[in-house]
Amino acid sequence: MDLDTLQALQNELICSICMNYYIDPVTIDCGHSFCSPCLHLCWEEAQTLMSCPECRGISEKSDFKTNIALKKLASLARRARVYHANSSNEQICVIHKKAKEFFCEADKSLLCGLCSETPEHVAHGHSPVQWAAEEYREKLLKRMGSLWNMTQEMQNDLNQEANKIQSFEDYVLLRKVMIKMQYQKMHLFLREEEQLHLETLEKEAEEILQQLQESAFRITQQKASLKEMYKELTEMCHKPDLELLQDLGNVLQRTELVQVQKPQPMIPELTSHGITGILDILNNFRVDNVLSQEATGRYMCVSEDAGSVMFGVTHPGVYREPESLASLAAWGPQVFTSGKHYWEVDVTCSPNWILGVCKDSLMSDIDIISDPEAAFLLFSLKIHNRYSLSTNSPPLIQYVERPLGQIGVFLDYDNGTVSFYDVCKSSLIYSFLPSSFSFPLKPFLCFGSL
Repeated sequence: MDLDTLQALQNELICSICMNYYIDPVTIDCGHSFCSPCLHLCWEEAQTLMSCPECRGISEKSDFKTNIALKKLASLARRARVYHANSSNEQICVIHKKAKEFFCEADKSLLCGLCSETPEHVAHGHSPVQWAAEEYREKLLKRMGSLWNMTQEMQNDLNQEANKIQSFEDYVLLRKVMIKMQYQKMHLFLREEEQLHLETLEKEAEEILQQLQESAFRITQQKASLKEMYKELTEMCHKPDLELLQDLGNVLQRTELVQVQKPQPMIPELTSHGITGILDILNNFRVDNVLSQEATGRYMCVSEDAGSVMFGVTHPGVYREPESLASLAAWGPQVFTSGKHYWEVDVTCSPNWILGVCKDSLMSDIDIISDPEAAFLLFSLKIHNRYSLSTNSPPLIQYVERPLGQIGVFLDYDNGTVSFYDVCKSSLIYSFLPSSFSFPLKPFLCFGSL
């Protein structure tokens, strides 16, 4: 093969992005090939449609398999390049004046043939430089794959944190409205406490929001560190074999360190401040025995957003969906069609419960509580070892401390509101915005392993 043909062949084995011989080459939809790490970084930084860096053709997928034949040819081209590099003085043993042709696995160092037979190295494993470089190049590629996966996880965490920030800001605005409504029901002397409560909420909300933003910043920084390490490993893979192996130990140690330092997303939670005298006022409307002493065995399905609940009578042999779990449900024996009514329920016995009021007509063997106008419920669910407090109308996460003892339920039928209170702290959990009740309401409670 003449030199021009050989040079043309070698040029075909060079990535047009990094201008080095391919490492882990992939061929995209349009037919052009690039180093997989180069393509990842190119598409990541562009943040646009996945287009070919050469022809700008759009790729329909992002996951490509390694072009094995192209990878082998690029490896051969790198080996041919080694013969030109071995003449460097840095690659000649200063003691024996011979080329360093072996790599010591124990010391991660380059040796000539005579050095490898000395007492300090003879018991170590040795490999030809070219073979060792290719082996460690593959190990670096695997490490890069792990780094890239962590980078994508950081991006997902960053997206979730951004969603939390928006959700939390909206929730704080809504909570301000709820707190104002509570204080409007009380005497004028509580106005000062109301203002203090709102200022405290504002300050705490700012601190938590800042923590969320700092959490998002930490995740962004960690992602950037991972990407920089990824770029560094990419550049290292393109180095000649001897340079690659000389710096190997330090690089591997730093990549292990950066992978360990993964920040954890935070869970925002507001402090539940008590409202002076609220329980004294509510106890003026207290009713007893609002729930039936007999609980009905039911299976339950709760949607992911807690926006709908389906109950059914448990029958032996009846097929149940995987998310359907046993529970005990109880409805109140009395029906409310007017007035103000307050009762308390102890939820200490279970971390999973649903509490509130629902339409009197939802009492058949197969009941569905999904219409926001048919049920007003507070949910406590334990999911993945984390507790979640939410409501169904609308589906909304409650960024407040989860109550552990008695919960007070206040139904103001005439004004169309249902409110929940943490009795131990005399604090508001949630208050549904006013609506117009045009149907009888019954108290409702459900305990179970949701």
